[in-house]
Amino acid sequence: MILMGSQRGNAAQLARHLLNDRDNEHVELHEVRGFASESLTEALKEAEMVAKGTRCNQFLFSLSMNPPEHENVPIEIFEASVEIVEQKLGLMDQPRAVIFHEKEGRRHAHVIWSRIDANSMTAKHLPYFKNQLMNVSRELYLENNWDMPKGLIDREMRNPLNMTRAEWEQASRTKQDPRMVKAAIKSCWDTSDSLPSLNHALEERGYFLARGDRRGFVAVDIRGEVFSIGRAAGVKASELKDRVGNPSDLPSVAEVKTKIADRMTSQLSRYLVEIETSYKTLPPRLEMRCQQMKDKHHTQRQALEQKQQKRWDKEAKGRAIRMPTGLKALWGRLIGEFNQMKLKNELDAWECLSRDRKEKDELIARQLCYRRLMQSSIVQHRNQRSLQLQKISVEIAEYVRLGRGEVPSIERLNETDLERINTATRQQLNTGPEFDIS
Repeated sequence: MILMGSQRGNAAQLARHLLNDRDNEHVELHEVRGFASESLTEALKEAEMVAKGTRCNQFLFSLSMNPPEHENVPIEIFEASVEIVEQKLGLMDQPRAVIFHEKEGRRHAHVIWSRIDANSMTAKHLPYFKNQLMNVSRELYLENNWDMPKGLIDREMRNPLNMTRAEWEQASRTKQDPRMVKAAIKSCWDTSDSLPSLNHALEERGYFLARGDRRGFVAVDIRGEVFSIGRAAGVKASELKDRVGNPSDLPSVAEVKTKIADRMTSQLSRYLVEIETSYKTLPPRLEMRCQQMKDKHHTQRQALEQKQQKRWDKEAKGRAIRMPTGLKALWGRLIGEFNQMKLKNELDAWECLSRDRKEKDELIARQLCYRRLMQSSIVQHRNQRSLQLQKISVEIAEYVRLGRGEVPSIERLNETDLERINTATRQQLNTGPEFDIS
């Protein structure tokens, strides 16, 4: 599974994100260890209070665990993976919390550790933790016989459409398919050989070339969002300069944003609102089916949990009855029967716990299977919507670029031109990104 970690602070914001049940269909607090409170919010606040006795600002270590898309991973593998990461990073016995999220047919986990050692009041040092996590990720793919992403086998083979978290959040903030953004800019770079050709290709797709503060050449979209050309195209700054020259001849980002703002009208602004609000909007019938499935799955899990709790209480009572009391217990300790019975009860309890976990894993696996079938319809709808929204963006960008005196109709763009613009982009998207945002 893909492991992504980061050192961070702001415990309250992290707790809100992890307990967010609006963007996640199911949220489960699986474990809280080493904290006085069993509430995630209070536990992370506790970590923050302890950290105030030190000078450490990034007192938490956050890990996201993303298994392969179509694999049903049991709880035991998640737990074993957490233990391996703890040993590799030196976080054994540190307070931690484990949270499971389910979204769009995929299940992943988040693990939060406190970096503060309460005995020495110092923060655990985590040198080269990204390399350590990559090595653990490779081990997990090999041990579980999963298809390993090419980027883990060799960095040079990594998918060019992979997103950093910052890039993914930026693209998602503009309500666009983040793969489409990066693929479009990369396609412009691949099909251009000079500054004018790159500028023309970008403008065809709704981006304007500008001079960045620190990133050299950047692309600015009609919303004013800035994207690095070199990072999106996967090329070095020297290669970028060799092909298109010095960025000092280009207008600054502020100048481009001002130009766009000056030419925007109220009608164009309404088009932008449509773009920003309709990307993830589902048809009412499909949205209703998703909500009904979510409610049904939640009810099934609650029923299973209640059933297992009643059975566990009954079995625990039976195990307690088997234990001798009074003089029988004293005599049992002398001849060793008491310890044997205690060990038998512990083994029985472990077998019951394993049985309950297996039942829960099987239920979740069935539910994820049904959810993935529905997700295929959602993905198809979003792909169609992405092309429609890009059509609107290209038309608006053309109006802004030429400063025409009339607002264009979003239906006027020639379908052949749109197909030509999107051909290279779709070819790159066919491979699909290996990065997954949690």
